[in-house]
Amino acid sequence: QVLLVESGGGLVQAGDSLRLTCAASGRTFSNYGMAWFRQAPGKEREFVAGITRSGYYTYYADFVKGRFTISRDNAKNTVYLQMNSLKPEDTAVYYCAADVEGTTQRMARWYDYWGQGTQVTVSS
Repeated sequence: QVLLVESGGGLVQAGDSLRLTCAASGRTFSNYGMAWFRQAPGKEREFVAGITRSGYYTYYADFVKGRFTISRDNAKNTVYLQMNSLKPEDTAVYYCAADVEGTTQRMARWYDYWGQGTQVTVSS
């Protein structure tokens, strides 16, 4: 069982920055592919960013490239999402997800564990 706990969401203005944190339980965190997804009201959950087990490779949705950065600290069992130049359309609940097979897929169904989500609201 893997427990994921997100934090760092909040209400900000357009152009501001936020840093989301996902803390994971378990002794094999470094074996997991990790990702951030988001879900806005009335919309499907969508891939935001992913990072491989070592952190060497990262992947981003086109709509966040150049603005968001995913990273991880395997010593702290933590993955981060640095979000800069936030836009109102980034408003959503952001979820952390773990793939115990170690892959980094863009489809939510590949992920085994999910956090409870953290709300990000960007006002114009």
